[in-house]
Amino acid sequence: MARESCPSVKCILLLDSEGNRVAVKYYSNDWPTNSSKLAFEKTVFTKTLKSNARVEADISLFENNILIYKFAQDLHFFVAGGDDENELILATVLQGFFDAVALLLRNNVDKREALENLDLILLCLDDIVDGGIILETEASVIAGKVATHTMDTDAPLSEQTITQAWATAREHLTRTLLN
Repeated sequence: MARESCPSVKCILLLDSEGNRVAVKYYSNDWPTNSSKLAFEKTVFTKTLKSNARVEADISLFENNILIYKFAQDLHFFVAGGDDENELILATVLQGFFDAVALLLRNNVDKREALENLDLILLCLDDIVDGGIILETEASVIAGKVATHTMDTDAPLSEQTITQAWATAREHLTRTLLN
């Protein structure tokens, strides 16, 4: 199947209640510099701030991008795709991301908890979309893959999160010092 025929995502944003980054992932070159990405995030945040997207996701067309968004406590979840993308598919990606984060954070979806578990959220983003191509949208599958990743301490260092790698290194160092 050609890449052009696959539904794709331009970016996934997780912002706090002030519009600051918690976790973001860009898959498009529409925003080539970090300052253009920050400007996009700030504009998206201010344009959607007055929305009531707490119960269910809302949709907006913004700068030739379809923007699907949902808010939970002090976190704002966004998924952006091209203006020719299917809104239902983008909404499914957003719902999958939101539900997977809720599962991983045990329904305590707030900024503090998200920052404490940032590695899980970033793994979640990696399991949902790769290079803009949607891989998975089922929250339980995403959360299961992430949970499996975090429990596998015998995995090679290249497949571990930074926190896991530090814990593994600390464990190996302790073992060598005690022997």
